[in-house]
Amino acid sequence: MRPFHDKRVLVGVSGGIAAYKTAELVRRLLQAGSDVQVILTSSGARFVGATTFEGLTGRPVMQSLWDGSLQHIDLGRWADAIVVAPATANLLAKLAAGIADDLLTTTLLAAPRRALLAPAMNVRMFEHPATQANLETLRGYGHELVGPAFGELAEGEEGWGRMVEPDVIFACVGRALEGESNWRDKRVVVTAGPTWEPVDSVRFIGNRSSGRMGHAIAAAAWRRGADVVLITGPSHVPAPPEIADVRTVETAEQMGAALNAALTDASAVFMAAAVADFKPAAPQEGKIRRASGLESIAVEPCPDLLATAGRGAPDDCLLVAFAVELGEAGVDSARRKLEEKGAHLIVLNDPSEPGAGFEVETNRVTIIDKSGAAETLPQMLKAEVADEILDRAERLLPGD
Repeated sequence: MRPFHDKRVLVGVSGGIAAYKTAELVRRLLQAGSDVQVILTSSGARFVGATTFEGLTGRPVMQSLWDGSLQHIDLGRWADAIVVAPATANLLAKLAAGIADDLLTTTLLAAPRRALLAPAMNVRMFEHPATQANLETLRGYGHELVGPAFGELAEGEEGWGRMVEPDVIFACVGRALEGESNWRDKRVVVTAGPTWEPVDSVRFIGNRSSGRMGHAIAAAAWRRGADVVLITGPSHVPAPPEIADVRTVETAEQMGAALNAALTDASAVFMAAAVADFKPAAPQEGKIRRASGLESIAVEPCPDLLATAGRGAPDDCLLVAFAVELGEAGVDSARRKLEEKGAHLIVLNDPSEPGAGFEVETNRVTIIDKSGAAETLPQMLKAEVADEILDRAERLLPGD
C-alpha cells in the first residue's frame, strides 16, 4: 500500500498509559507493508511488554543502549520514518535539551531525520510552561508534533494531553513517507457521499453512496501534502480523522453553497459526491400520512454542482468529474459529460459490476481525459484507486 510498502519505520514507545494504543499503530503499519522496528524504553515496558511488539513485528524489540556499540547510529540510518508514541513529558524534555541517556533518546539525537512525536500526558503537565517551551523548541528543531487531543485522561480527568488515535498517527507517518509532492500546499476540494432531498420531515430521496471514494481521495491528497477541504453528504462512514476541514451537508443546495465557499484559490476540485439529480418540488412539513392517499411526488432538478464548480473555480483549477453509468454505453456518456462540463478528467464506474460502485471497499473505474482516451483500471481497494486518480491528476496540475 502506498507509501508504506517496503518502507522502514522506527517506532519509539515511552512510558505512558497510551502505550497500549501503539500496538495497533504497529499492526496498521505492518498491514500496509512496512518493516517496523520498535524501541521500548524501560518505563514503556511497564505498560506494554516487549513480547507484544515482538509477536507483531517478528523482530526483537530494542531496549538497551548496551546491546550493540553502534545500534543507536544504525537504527536512525535504517529508518525511512521515525515516530514516538506515546511521547511523554519526560521524553520531550530530554529531547528538547539534547539529553541522550537511553537507547531511544540517543537514537533520536543521532538520527539524520526528524521524528513524528505524539505527546501524551496529564493536562496540567501539558499546559505547564516548561512543557510548552519544550514543544516549541522541538518544532524549531524540525520535529513534527501529532496532537495531543482533548479528551478523557487517566484517573477520570479530562483535557488536552490525550494521545491522538492510531489512525491519525498512521496517516501522519504516511505523509512523512510521501516526501515532496506536487500536491504539497495545494488547496484541494473534494465532495463526497450522497445528498438527501427531503420529501417531508422524516423521508427523503437519496442514493446508495457511502462516501468512501471521496473520503479516500481526500485522505490521499492530504497524505501527499495538500490543504484539503472535504465536503461530505450524509454518510455512515466516518471522514478521515486527519482531515481538519470537513464540512457536512445534507442537500444538493447545501453542498453547492459549501462548494462555492471553498473554491477560492483551489488548485483542484474532485467532484466525487453522488449528488441527487432531482428533489421534491414541495417538501412538506411534518409526516405525510398513508391515509392522505399520496399518489405521486412532483420533482424538480437539483442544482448542477459540476457546472457550478467549473464556472466558480479559478481559471487554472483542475476539475475532476465522476460519473456513475450502467452498461456498455457508459464510456460514451462519460465522454459527453466531460466535454459538456469542461472537466479535465472524468472517473467512470458501473455499480452493477461486482465489487464496484456504492457501499463496498473496492472499485473498478475507467479514467477518461480531455482527448477522449479511456483507461480502465483493475478492481482494487478504493484507497488504491484514489492514488491512481491523483497520479493522473497530478500531471495536469497548474504550473507542472
